[in-house]
Amino acid sequence: MKSPDETDALGALRTRGEAFLEDVSREYHAAHAGLKPQADLQPIYERHREAFGDESFDDAMNLFRESAIGSADRRSATMLLEWLIESRVGRELAPLEEREFAWESAAIVPLPDGGGEPHSRVSITIANTRDKNERRGLDDARAKLVLAELAPMRQERLAREKSLVEAAGIAPTYIETFETLAGISLHDLRAECERFLRDTQGMWDDVLPGFLKKGLGITQKEATRADALALMRAPEFDEYFPAGQMESAVRRQVTDMGISPDANCRVLYDTVEREGKRARAFCAPVRVPDEVHLVLRPHGGQNDWQTLLHELGHALHFGNAERSLPFEFRWLGDNSITEGYAMLFDHRMQDAGWLARYTELRSNDVPRFLRTAGFEELQFLRRYCAKLIYEVQLYSGNVSWGALPDLYVETLTGATGFRYQRSDAFVDVDPRFYSARYLRAWQLQSLLNETLVERYNEDWWRNPNAGPWIVAELFNRGQSELAEEQARRVSGKSLGFAPLVRAIEGMLA
Repeated sequence: MKSPDETDALGALRTRGEAFLEDVSREYHAAHAGLKPQADLQPIYERHREAFGDESFDDAMNLFRESAIGSADRRSATMLLEWLIESRVGRELAPLEEREFAWESAAIVPLPDGGGEPHSRVSITIANTRDKNERRGLDDARAKLVLAELAPMRQERLAREKSLVEAAGIAPTYIETFETLAGISLHDLRAECERFLRDTQGMWDDVLPGFLKKGLGITQKEATRADALALMRAPEFDEYFPAGQMESAVRRQVTDMGISPDANCRVLYDTVEREGKRARAFCAPVRVPDEVHLVLRPHGGQNDWQTLLHELGHALHFGNAERSLPFEFRWLGDNSITEGYAMLFDHRMQDAGWLARYTELRSNDVPRFLRTAGFEELQFLRRYCAKLIYEVQLYSGNVSWGALPDLYVETLTGATGFRYQRSDAFVDVDPRFYSARYLRAWQLQSLLNETLVERYNEDWWRNPNAGPWIVAELFNRGQSELAEEQARRVSGKSLGFAPLVRAIEGMLA
């Protein structure tokens, strides 16, 4: 039982933490959605300095050390401690992050004709450019600008983050600190990724040349990361995924499933084009569960539909979290959980019945689309396995910063067959091993889907009993569980790549 002092300390941590996250999340949302030119983070950190100050950190450390392993108190203390370290690091790096925000909002990629393309939109333009020379020229110009201006900022940020995390004293190294707080063995997950890459190499070698030739008219030898963006865009299917029907179709499906598509007005959709809006879609929980923003900048075609479904999985999770849960279970925890829900929704784009019911695909087009979806799934999984392997090396300290760009190109190019740019070695990194969260989420969604099929049949996504079960057994619980724990609770199975491999083989058959 916690002492009165411990109870008071925990209550203060929760109150201050939630107030801070609401403010910083609102600021991130405004800046990323193009509603203001940049994020002003330093005033927020100054206003909420007690939330992550030394006293709060010491309180969380005491709760962590004095709680029993496996107890609810240890779970709360671990989540709060992980968040406090992130916040304290964020406070130190806020000037750098503001500088990056300002750069990304204003940076223009120079074009050979004397014009320019906003960096915030350049990935969309590359994906939509059919001429290979123009596409690669644009990406080369982007890479040159990034190498000169953004990459040094990102490298400095990553190096400082690593030093600050290690100085917190949770564990001797950055990697060990992550493993202690996240409950994820990076050694084991890296080994899984290496096996997955080996086990699927033959399948990838079989399908990649054909997709490159048919989709872009190029060979594997000349394929670049810019070509990957264009290939995954798959514009040949655009007519079946009209922009004007996207939101209404997705809302209809969620309604068919028996839940509110906007969590009774708590989820706010923003799917329009806006200058300054980030190309990468996101979900911004500003007040959990009462105000959650879903933000998407249109790319076109099937990608937008899949992205909307993905972000809606996040949004409905946060918008349906049980209000009585403590702060840490609504806001913090293992993000493999919310990413798993996002993927559960976006994987409806791999479901023949869903596609036939909610899109314009004709029955004879569905197998061709699913084969493309299987190819994309395999490419993304191989890319993220490579990212995890590379990022473990990046944070290990065993490879010099100067050698990392070559390692990045070697690792990502070897796994995907697309030649990557050295300039992205520090830009294509999500801090705190978020690639690990994505990989576990992929594994989790496959088990959740199997469970829903067993309970509500293959078309569970239109069964009015399935939605309430998802809300009660998944969304309501926030992120109070680890992904492995949830997998065992709902399916009786452990996380792994095997179900994903089976699904991909089925789509590529």
